[in-house]
Amino acid sequence: MKHNRPKNLNLMTVRFPVTAISSILHRITGVILFIAIPILLWALQKSFNPAGFAELQTSLNDNFICQFVFWAILTALAFHIIAGVRHLLMDAGIGESLEGGKRGAWIVLILSAIVAVALGVWVW
Repeated sequence: MKHNRPKNLNLMTVRFPVTAISSILHRITGVILFIAIPILLWALQKSFNPAGFAELQTSLNDNFICQFVFWAILTALAFHIIAGVRHLLMDAGIGESLEGGKRGAWIVLILSAIVAVALGVWVW
C-alpha cells in the first residue's frame, strides 16, 4: 500500500482545465433545464387564458425574481445549445484534438457569456 497518497484532497485547490469546466457546465445546465420544465409548462398553461397572460406579463415586467428566473432559464438554454453544437461538431470530427478541444471550450464559454449579457439586456 502506498503511504504517500494525499490525506485530505481539498477540491477547492484543484484546478480544472477549460474543457472540464465546459463539460461540467453543460451537465449543470441540462439539470437546470430539466428542473425548469415544470415552471415553463405552468407559464405556458397560464398564458392560454388572456387574464393569465396579462398576469404573467405583469410579473415579468415588475418582479425582479421572476425576471432573474426567466433570465437564468434562457441563459442555461443558450449555454446548453452552444455546448451541444460543439459536441455535434466533435462527433463530426471537428475539434477532436487536445488543442481543438481547448479552443472549442473557450469559444463556448465566450459565446455563452456574450449571449448571457445580451439576454440580460433583453430581459431587463
